[in-house]
Amino acid sequence: MNFEDVRGRIEKIAPNEKPDNPRFSVDYMDKSVLPHDSFYTYSNGNWIRTHPIPEDKTQWSAFMELVDKNRYVLGKILEDCAFSDKNDDPISKQLGSFYLSAMDTARIDELKFQSIMVFAEIIEGIETVDDIAPVVSKLHHNGLPAMFSFSSDSDEKNSSLYTYYLEQGGLSLPNRDYYLLDTFERIRKDYRKHVANIFSLYGQSRENAERSAETVFSIELALARSSRTPVELRDPERNYNRFLFTELERAVPRLGIKRYFSEIGLPQVDQIVIRQPEFFSNLGAMLDTVKIEDWKTYLTWKLLHFASPFLSKEVREEYFDFYERKLFGRPREERRWKQVVQLTDMLLGEALGKLYVEREFTKESKAKMEELVNDLREVFSDKLSKLDWMSEKTKRTALEKFGKFRAKIGYPNKFIDYSSIKISPDDFFGNIIRCNAFEFEREIRRVNKPVDRELWEMTPPTVNAYFSPTKNEIVFPAGILQPPFFDPTMDDAVNYGATGGIIAHEITHGFDDEGRKYDLDGNLKDWWSKEDAEEFERRAKTVVNLYGELEALPGLRVNGELTLGENIADIGGISIAYEALQRKLGRNPELRREIDGLTPEQRFYISWAQSWRANVREESVKWQISNDPHSPEKFRGEIPVVVHYKFGDNFKHPSDPKTTGRGIITIW
Repeated sequence: MNFEDVRGRIEKIAPNEKPDNPRFSVDYMDKSVLPHDSFYTYSNGNWIRTHPIPEDKTQWSAFMELVDKNRYVLGKILEDCAFSDKNDDPISKQLGSFYLSAMDTARIDELKFQSIMVFAEIIEGIETVDDIAPVVSKLHHNGLPAMFSFSSDSDEKNSSLYTYYLEQGGLSLPNRDYYLLDTFERIRKDYRKHVANIFSLYGQSRENAERSAETVFSIELALARSSRTPVELRDPERNYNRFLFTELERAVPRLGIKRYFSEIGLPQVDQIVIRQPEFFSNLGAMLDTVKIEDWKTYLTWKLLHFASPFLSKEVREEYFDFYERKLFGRPREERRWKQVVQLTDMLLGEALGKLYVEREFTKESKAKMEELVNDLREVFSDKLSKLDWMSEKTKRTALEKFGKFRAKIGYPNKFIDYSSIKISPDDFFGNIIRCNAFEFEREIRRVNKPVDRELWEMTPPTVNAYFSPTKNEIVFPAGILQPPFFDPTMDDAVNYGATGGIIAHEITHGFDDEGRKYDLDGNLKDWWSKEDAEEFERRAKTVVNLYGELEALPGLRVNGELTLGENIADIGGISIAYEALQRKLGRNPELRREIDGLTPEQRFYISWAQSWRANVREESVKWQISNDPHSPEKFRGEIPVVVHYKFGDNFKHPSDPKTTGRGIITIW
């Protein structure tokens, strides 16, 4: 093919698309509001008024400001890879070819459904129940979700080895509640129309398309009824059910699970873990009761659903209308290059991330972050050793666990090698499939092998962080270690409030309601005394009750049980980071000075609240309450601050100068 022809068809990123750098700023505050009346508004009120949600976003927040900034950087990297003839680096060539294929919408529109026909023909070839397992295995191998989900990860009861997990899945709406609760009745009607619209575009008559939509919904409804709720999925012990390989035909009846494993290339194993056994029992029963033609319709839908964002314009527009506009309230699509950056990060993220950290993350930043982590580590260790509600025996074990904790900062020591993936500048959908197959095979090959503790679960440009309970580690990608979260130009109080609070949040996850159930080696094991566990649960219940009273929208309350782990981590994060700042100020008394009329402690609290500044569309809030284990941003920015025991000392209420933290709550 002629590269210049492709390049000539692709619209470049305009100079005016470069976003501003997000920062901490006192200009974002609304000082007409008393901190005790609404700390979130006091810290963010002016920003909230002056930063409406862009038409192409479901929300606008500090996180999204940084995501947009990082996407611009990544977009320019990909443009350089795609348009440079002087670049001999194979990674850059691979990334450039993928970018060209994804940006060439003229060719994508011309192909229509041609790209997916090889899979459509495989599905059409199903004649009996025995044919379903090999077809599903081919779909899974190429990254197309259907019927159920799976993963390859650390064994939660033998964390030194990878094991294979079977999990509930097969739905096309966010979770079971969308099929079962009255709250989502309108979404269900819109969803069935959407499925019919896609089948119509695929070539079915309107009558047949509507019939296909009802078939799909009927099957997914049955899968939803046997699926666990988001709260139930948070119980690690209940969602770990080990089965001997010889027992699988009984645990997963009718599917031909051993043939499925053979087809996907699973290494010889003695056992696997089934997260939700009742889901697979129901799936086996459905294979006896649902007609073969209906299964073919369902599997065809799963193919179309997966492929829709990557097909021709009319299909993409229909997908956007339901999944973005109606489900999340997004009025307009993001620019194509932004979508492609996000997709590249998903599929070739460590290749793209390697180039990103070379440009955006300095050794100095990494050193400062490691110093901050060490400060927080010391504080948490001291807090553990001085807990007055935990017995000495449990405390000793907790300290042993924390002694083995480690932190990864910025980027992995080794990057995934994608060089074996064939990336063609004129085969967008094929590139996606080959990337998916590469990742699937990489994960399958590691089953039964020792866990590689140098691998990361997030790419370097990601604006997020995580705690891994089976590895007992926190991971902070370079993507989030930028302003407004980590800003080397700002005073320590601001960095301890934003980045320090988030680091301490992730540390606390090791001892939240889920993390506390894993031992020092990352194994799911009860190491608590009965009395200490009961006291933890009593304290955790106060957090459930506190957040469960908060209204995200009129009549729509936060799910205190679903968000418990994140809320514990937020409250713990503030407590640990505040103490670390006090130690820093104690070592460096010259830092204890007012800036912009605010003390370091006040700037610390405000910085935390500003890191959660956000305007969010109503539809997105509804999705979050049903799906997300995190509380809405306005509560994350405010509640951990106002329940902190030093809040009242640092923000005196004019009518009651002796105020303390509102309803002080502490676990760690």
